[in-house]
Amino acid sequence: MQDKLLEFISKYISLTEEEKNALLSLNLFHSVKKGTVLLKEGKKSKESYFVLKGCIRVYYIIDGEEKTTAFYTELEALTPPCVINKAPSEYFVSCLEDSILTVSNADMGAEVNSKFPKFDIMCKMLSEELLAKQRIDFDEFKTSSPEQRYLNLLQKRPDLIHRVPQHQLASYLGIKPQSLSRLRARISEKKS
Repeated sequence: MQDKLLEFISKYISLTEEEKNALLSLNLFHSVKKGTVLLKEGKKSKESYFVLKGCIRVYYIIDGEEKTTAFYTELEALTPPCVINKAPSEYFVSCLEDSILTVSNADMGAEVNSKFPKFDIMCKMLSEELLAKQRIDFDEFKTSSPEQRYLNLLQKRPDLIHRVPQHQLASYLGIKPQSLSRLRARISEKKS
C-alpha cells in the first residue's frame, strides 16, 4: 500500500528519500472493517481520508431515510467540511467494504507542509482537481434525468454497479430502488 500511495503522489510532485521516509513514518495506514462508521452526523472530526483499497460512502439521514451523496474508492480523497469549518458533521461516512485508508489530520498536515513545502503544493493541486470534479458532477446531476445519471455512472464509475448495494445506488442517483430496477430493465430492453 505504501507503493500505491507514493506512486499516486509522484503524479503531482517528486519526493526525495527523506520526504518519503518522513511521510511513511506518520502511521497513516489504517485497515478498517466493512460497516465501520468513520464519522457520525453531529460529531466533530479532524480526520481526512484517502482510499488505497475499498469503498467509503457519504450519506445523510433525512426523515429516517438514508440519502447517499458520494462514494469514494481507490485513490480518492475525502476531507469532510466539518474538518475545515470545525463544526459538527452534517452527514455520516462509513466503509462499504473492508478498506485500507490513510487517515490524516490538520495538525499532521501542517507539520508535514512546514517541513516539506512541496506537499502543500500537491494539496492545493488536489484540492483544485477535486473542486472542479465536484462542480462537474453536481452540474451533471442537476441537469440530467435519472436514466442519464445511471448511464453516466455506467460510463464513469462502472465498478460501483457491482460494489454497492442497489438501494444505496438508487439513493445516490436520486431515485427509489424500484425505479432503478425498472430503469435497468428499460436500458436492457433497448440494447436487445
